Amino acid sequence: MWHTLLLAFGLMLVLEGLMPTLNPGGYKRTLRLILEMDDRTVRRIGLASMISGALLVYLLTH
Repeated sequence: MWHTLLLAFGLMLVLEGLMPTLNPGGYKRTLRLILEMDDRTVRRIGLASMISGALLVYLLTH
């Protein structure tokens, strides 16, 4: 189980690194936009992302 969890974490780090590597200017603009959003909007986006990810993992493992 730990192997799978660390593998998933490593893949997440690779995917997270794609945007700043391929398009650093766009990444900076996106971060600025996020900083300008109110906390409620950022929380909703984060929650939607977590639910989508959990649903995807569930669908792929069952």
